[in-house]
Amino acid sequence: MFTVEVYLAVRRAHFDEGRSKRSIARDFGLARGTVDKMCAYSSPPGYRRSQKVRRPKLEAFTDTIDQWLLEDQNRPKKQRHTAKRIFERLREEEGFTGGYTTVKDYVRGHRQKAREMFIPLAHPPGHGQADFGEAVVILGGVEQKIHFFAFDLPYSDACYVRAYHAATTEAWMDGHVHAFEFFGRVPLSVVYDNDSCLVAKIESGGRRRRTQMFTEMLSHYLFDDRYGRPGKGNDKGNVEGLVGWSRRNLMVPLPEFPDLDSFNDWLEEQCLARQSAVLHGHRETIGERLKRVSSQSLVRYKSNDYSVPSTYGLREVTIRAFVNVVEIGCGGGVIARHARCYEREQMIFDPVHYFALLETKPGALDQAAPLVDWEMPDELQTLRRLMEARHARQGRREFIQVLRLLESFDLPTLCAAVRVALQKRAIAFDAIKHLVLCQVERRPARLDLSLYPYLPRTAVQTTKAASYMALLSEGTA
Repeated sequence: MFTVEVYLAVRRAHFDEGRSKRSIARDFGLARGTVDKMCAYSSPPGYRRSQKVRRPKLEAFTDTIDQWLLEDQNRPKKQRHTAKRIFERLREEEGFTGGYTTVKDYVRGHRQKAREMFIPLAHPPGHGQADFGEAVVILGGVEQKIHFFAFDLPYSDACYVRAYHAATTEAWMDGHVHAFEFFGRVPLSVVYDNDSCLVAKIESGGRRRRTQMFTEMLSHYLFDDRYGRPGKGNDKGNVEGLVGWSRRNLMVPLPEFPDLDSFNDWLEEQCLARQSAVLHGHRETIGERLKRVSSQSLVRYKSNDYSVPSTYGLREVTIRAFVNVVEIGCGGGVIARHARCYEREQMIFDPVHYFALLETKPGALDQAAPLVDWEMPDELQTLRRLMEARHARQGRREFIQVLRLLESFDLPTLCAAVRVALQKRAIAFDAIKHLVLCQVERRPARLDLSLYPYLPRTAVQTTKAASYMALLSEGTA
């Protein structure tokens, strides 16, 4: 087989230099067919089978093998046919004279085709998975089996592990309490298997009848409970993986502690330390993907601070960084998107994130850092001057209310509504909001101009017959 360097030289000669395949074959000492293949593929394609594999000695027995494997699906896993057992039965019962390797390859291919396929699952921020695992530890010098509660947040891969003597209902509840305290918040939902400590019965239609203690905990914390299909661990694969990871990494060699409390203190330290890890497929650490927003509504990522809506201040969020975009999520949705900054120690603001806070602190409007570099459209600048001239401080607050419409509508729509309001001299928040809604809903505006006392007034008189006759006489004179 020729190396990729030979492929590169041949393809350059043909595509860049325009040489014929015949001359390339002659100068490189290659067969014409080889040159054709190198022009068709950018790298060695490897061996490709042109015909279906034939097993002449086995073909008469494949239906029998398929039937045995089909029957196995209804048998206990430990009492199903192995390839060796199928080979032995074929020789003893069916008169097969072929080799074991032929049978083994056929059985392997059959099982690969029968394996269940899964749709990749998305894991939005704010959702968790919980399960219990088992391990052997040494407590007080005695080797014993313990059960450990595992809680995983798949979006950030943050985890919490806590050990118990038994996986009882009380242990399930206690594990949640400590996990929520560790993370500093309660998730929107948690996925479980159908453990009897949580689910008393699976009713028709898949509805779960919860145990009383579990129901009481849900009523207290108010998060949603979701369940995997019975026997399908992949429905909560992240926490299944956490159970295995915890057993391999935290309990090998056998942990040795004076008591369960000291062991749990150590487990919590390991969960916290794991947040500094960078997992495969990510550039940021687990801790960077599980962030707490500062009191200035800023989230730090790679030495830069990105803004989020002020209503999310001091809350846990998650971060996803792409080549050109940084996404910040909270509560199951994306709350902020910014162009990614590759400089250092920069603050990246979206002014809209601070309008709600400015409404309570209107005096900060001129000094607010998020608005320093914001080029406010001329319509909005004119609106602000008029509102403040007529209503002073209250006018500024009302102007900020107009800016808050950008939380729900885009800037062009708002500016168009402000232009109409300026033309009609309806300088008020409620008028502008009405005009914005009319634009979005594509209906004519119906402004009651009597609500705006600062508009100029004129008196419209009733026409009198005498005045009308006077006009007529003037016209005939």
